Amino acid sequence: MNRRELLKAAAALSASTLSSRLLAAPATQNKLLMVFLRGAYDASNLLIPTSSNFYYEARPNIAIAKPSESLDSALLLDADWGLHPALRTSIYPMFQKGEAAFIPFAGTDDVSRSHFETQDSIELGQPLNTTRNLHSGFLNRLAAQLNGAAAMSFTDQLPLIMQGSQQIANAGLRVKGKNSMDARQSAIISAMYGQTGLAQQVSEGFAVRDEVMRSQQQAEQNEMMQADRNALSTKGFELEARRVAKLMRDKYALGFIDVGGWDTHVNQGGASGALANKFEELGRGLAAYQQEMGTSWRNTTVVVISEFGRTFRENGKRGTDHGHGSVYWVLGGGIKGGRIVGEQVRLEPGKLFQNRDYPVLNEYRAVLGGLFSGIFGLNEKQLQEIFVGVKARDFGLI
Repeated sequence: MNRRELLKAAAALSASTLSSRLLAAPATQNKLLMVFLRGAYDASNLLIPTSSNFYYEARPNIAIAKPSESLDSALLLDADWGLHPALRTSIYPMFQKGEAAFIPFAGTDDVSRSHFETQDSIELGQPLNTTRNLHSGFLNRLAAQLNGAAAMSFTDQLPLIMQGSQQIANAGLRVKGKNSMDARQSAIISAMYGQTGLAQQVSEGFAVRDEVMRSQQQAEQNEMMQADRNALSTKGFELEARRVAKLMRDKYALGFIDVGGWDTHVNQGGASGALANKFEELGRGLAAYQQEMGTSWRNTTVVVISEFGRTFRENGKRGTDHGHGSVYWVLGGGIKGGRIVGEQVRLEPGKLFQNRDYPVLNEYRAVLGGLFSGIFGLNEKQLQEIFVGVKARDFGLI
């Protein structure tokens, strides 16, 4: 390794991957994984308003049929709502056991309908139309309130939601890991910083990297052993979710992961097709995460969000365009689920926001504040440090 390569490798150990608390056991037994669906998924075909004739009129080609004996029909949740059939074997059993709930009409007051602007707004979790700290995400602020609970972002880069005063680890698990530095090279870099103030941080950075690598290698060995009998695919999100669970079981109280590709302007499909395939893969991955968490699932909550929903009416290309209100998922072994919660409105003509999409009746910071309070026992003062000026809403899920 020449000097240029050495410095490049050292730079790869970015400050975002270093923390004096990364390897500490969680200060709380309760765990939270946040899943961000980037691209604004079509929530109206996830949580289907089966009692709304308007839904079926607005979506002549992509609507999901009302619950029936057909495998292509919506799965019955209650008198007004159904679930996409692609989640029949993954999320639906959780709902029936009370381990899944949905919050429709959820989202932000940001009406830009811009993916990037709205994602940034949500990840910051700060009031709109005020001076904002562009390097302070709300999960980082939550980590600061948990007195040393370890957090990790399972992404290649540290996302805005995890940026802030707390040092948070990040490592993408999508690609099979290959260590870019061997032990000799790591020793050289450690020696470079041995007499400096960064010595401990560099050492801990290598330790986190090695731990992630060991976890991935063990998972790959297990997957190879199971390959002949395992009916489920080990590719894509399911594999990633299992790796996340293995790391969170013992080490991390807070986790973040994002899943892209939810922008469906053209031919999104209905009971089958492009969106259905993504729901199936996502659901299978979340079920795998549940399985891999083992007994820790009792103390784990998973929240699935997206930057906004999509238009209620299908467009001329049998897809949907950028909308406003969305549907949030809450999963967990200890939640009081099996319900559709939050403020709701009957979906009839004249009830849409700007005559095109779901209104936001359940503002996301209030919703998440209520969940965080229940999961981690935060008081009002602590919640104000995370979401300034917001009164938390408690839907009784925790």
